[in-house]
Amino acid sequence: MALFSGVRAAPQLRETKTMNHNIENSKNTLTRLLEKVRDDAARKADYIAPTHELQKTTGDDGTARITIEQSRGVPTKELVVNPVAFGQMASDAGIDVRTARRLQENYAPQFDGLINAIWQNEPRVRMLRTFENASPSVAGAFSGFGELRAVVSDKFKTFDHVNLLNSALPQLMDSPAQFQVVNADITDRRLYLRLRSLVHTGEGANVGDVMANGIGLQNSETGAGSVSVYQIAWTLACLNGMQTQNKTRSSHITSARDSDDWGLLSDAAKDADNHALELKIRDLVGVYSSRDAFDGVLDAMRAAAGDVIDGEAIDKTDVVQNLGKVMQLTKKETGDVLNGLLDTIGQAGYENDRPLSRATLVNAVTAVANKADADDVDMWQARGGQLLAMKPRNIPHWPALTGGPFLLWEYMRQRGITN
Repeated sequence: MALFSGVRAAPQLRETKTMNHNIENSKNTLTRLLEKVRDDAARKADYIAPTHELQKTTGDDGTARITIEQSRGVPTKELVVNPVAFGQMASDAGIDVRTARRLQENYAPQFDGLINAIWQNEPRVRMLRTFENASPSVAGAFSGFGELRAVVSDKFKTFDHVNLLNSALPQLMDSPAQFQVVNADITDRRLYLRLRSLVHTGEGANVGDVMANGIGLQNSETGAGSVSVYQIAWTLACLNGMQTQNKTRSSHITSARDSDDWGLLSDAAKDADNHALELKIRDLVGVYSSRDAFDGVLDAMRAAAGDVIDGEAIDKTDVVQNLGKVMQLTKKETGDVLNGLLDTIGQAGYENDRPLSRATLVNAVTAVANKADADDVDMWQARGGQLLAMKPRNIPHWPALTGGPFLLWEYMRQRGITN
């Protein structure tokens, strides 16, 4: 069974004359994102392989490598393992990632033997997502090696960044909302694209609290998350972004592939999996970018401004600490929210003479996203949306957030907002 049947043509990002015409592309953020997606697509190759045809080794420089063994005269493929794939390889073998890193660093020959023994004696079929040429940061001095970027299930649906952008960008460009790119990023784990409308704006929680509608797109090609399309509400005074409950995810799961599909995965097989999702994304972008969807968010923010934390001489630190318990935040995360609250108080619509409200806390939570790592921004924006979705006026002791979070916690638990 040959694993290599020739290099497939890379999926293409469709060209359009209006690529940046109807999307404001400040600082060429979108242009750089598209160039990165195109460059990565040109060097991708995906393989379906049983683990007994894989061999783990360690290079002279200590880096983990995977060799796909020679089959039917096809040259052996050598891959440098990047950090994402290394963690997946370890987890797939039932080894804690931190332990695996220590074994790789201090006991590489023994670790190689352990992984190879598991692959040989507990065989399974996996998809190997690769780059034909490893990036310099991964390959180091060993240029010419391929890069193993992910080890995922053979059921993994290869809905890539190209597919997401080809589905969403035409809708965004034609939208009457007139979008502007706020930020865009690609990490080894995910792609993010967040935009805001230049037209769909309005006052939110209070007079002076100007907000704008927005759209967020997220995808992972390496098994680190689902395909996501979601609405974002932007507070313009600070450009805090909050993910609303208008969010749709689609997992990277397809049907199992039989042995006839082992080898280099064809574009035809991928296209068959992806067509329906591409159509769905086009529809979602239209719905979430509408004026009606945004008006619903403005109404929710105004309601949240009416949910005031009562009591004399409220200690803001106590409020945030109890909110941290409710939302299961770490001590550091709780401190970050307190800093976000201090940043929020005083900005337009949240002046010092206004009472502390649920809307204030929503902004305090989303403010943390502005200083978070790229892979954590979504988490903080979503947490703000979860807080907005609560209806604490139905809770008799909402004012007791300053001293007793149990009922608030119970409310969130019952509605699936937290575990």
